[in-house]
Amino acid sequence: MATTNEPGTQSAVVKDTGPEAGRPVVELRGAGKAYGNIRALHGVSLQVRPGEVTCVLGDNGAGKSTLIKIISGLHQHSEGEFLVDGEAVRFTTPRQALDRGIATVYQDLATVPLMPVWRNFFLGSEITRGPWPVRRLDIEAMKKTADEELRNMGIVLDDLEQPIGTLSGGQRQCVAIARAVHFGARVLILDEPTAALGVKQSGVVLKYIAAARDRGLGVIFITHNPHHAYMVGDHFSVLRLGTMELSAARSEVSLEELTNHMAGGAELAALKHELAQVSGVDVEELPEEEDLTAPVPATPEGKS
Repeated sequence: MATTNEPGTQSAVVKDTGPEAGRPVVELRGAGKAYGNIRALHGVSLQVRPGEVTCVLGDNGAGKSTLIKIISGLHQHSEGEFLVDGEAVRFTTPRQALDRGIATVYQDLATVPLMPVWRNFFLGSEITRGPWPVRRLDIEAMKKTADEELRNMGIVLDDLEQPIGTLSGGQRQCVAIARAVHFGARVLILDEPTAALGVKQSGVVLKYIAAARDRGLGVIFITHNPHHAYMVGDHFSVLRLGTMELSAARSEVSLEELTNHMAGGAELAALKHELAQVSGVDVEELPEEEDLTAPVPATPEGKS
């Protein structure tokens, strides 16, 4: 359904996904971050293109949070390059990243549970009217815009006056995604959006991640769940102890191979040998070490 806000939003998307659609909006080249003597990230290269979902996977401590902070402007990289639209940048605040179209949706969603949905949608960017210094909130305009933008993303809420805290976890994630899209995001970073959700609500969030991709956004999907990543991902990057262990397009890796990289094939193989020494533990059905650590083929059999 067309809205008065849609042309502005869509025109921004079309502009960045036109002739230079193949050029990454965000790119890291050998980027790293050190906190004193501790190197949290090293030699990481990543490309985020319009209309693609780039999945970044890794266990706790792999460097995912540091990667988010660099791209979102919270921290500065200490090595390598960070480029936006081909231009080297060094953000000092999240506002600078947002001004370049990079929006981040964190796990806490930055919402106020007791405030209405429409109020949270415009939190910090309220529409006002009237002359200064007696400007007041344009409540009707914010309600109308919030409803239209949510419907454009396929989210239909019966009552925008209800506190956002009464929505399910999946619905709150979707509102946060729609909000980022409305305010001109070209790259959307999602920090573990399905981590605390059940199967059904996770499916809802994955659907709206795909919807954001279809609207031309470049999506960075941070997750530790390879099954969720494989459902919507176009490119997969696996971090391990601050370095990039795997970087492959969807056509170059299967779900099983992605899961093995995520789980740590070498570690699992070593664990199998240890478990074999414990009585009562059957390890015959576990994969062999060569199966877990085999390199990813360029074109796996049976995949297009």
